[in-house]
Amino acid sequence: MYFKKMMGEMCYLSPVDPDDAPVFTRWINDYDVTRYLTEAPSCYPLQAEREALDKLSREHNYCIVDLETDAPLGICGFMNLNHLNQTAEVGIFIGDKDYWGKGYGGEALSLLVRYGFDVLNLHNVMLQVVAYNDRAIRCYERIGFRTFGVRREAVLREGKRHDKVYMEITRSD
Repeated sequence: MYFKKMMGEMCYLSPVDPDDAPVFTRWINDYDVTRYLTEAPSCYPLQAEREALDKLSREHNYCIVDLETDAPLGICGFMNLNHLNQTAEVGIFIGDKDYWGKGYGGEALSLLVRYGFDVLNLHNVMLQVVAYNDRAIRCYERIGFRTFGVRREAVLREGKRHDKVYMEITRSD
C-alpha cells in the first residue's frame, strides 16, 4: 500500500515499504538499470534487498509511484543528512524502464528537493552521477543542480574508467 506523502502531476512519493523487496530486487539486479548508478552491486539477493528497504524505510527515502496506476517505478531519498550544516545528498533511480525518459525522475527529484528545503530545512543538496549518464545530468540541470566537481576515473564499468560528477543545488537556486 502506498501513501501520498508528496504529490506531483505524474507521480507521488510514498514511504518505502519493505514488502516491495521482490520488485526492487528485480530492478537492482538488472544491469541496464544499475550501470547508471554510481555504486552498482554485482548481485543482490531478495533477503538483502528486504533488509536494505527495511533500513531505508526508517529514513527519508521514498518509493516513486505512478499517480495514475499506483505502480511503483523507482526510489529516491536523502543520505548523509546533516541538520547542523543543513546539507544532504540525494539518490534516485527509476527501476521500471517503461518510465525512462518521460519526466518521472525529474518530477520525483523536484518533489524530494522541495521537501528537503521546505520541511527538513536543508540549504545545500548534492548528488553524484556517472559522467556517461547524460540523460540524468540533463535532468538534474533542468531542476537547477550545478556541477561543482569531478572525480576523474572514479568509476569502473565494463573495463573502462569513467568520471564521477558532483552536482549541487542550494535553497537560493
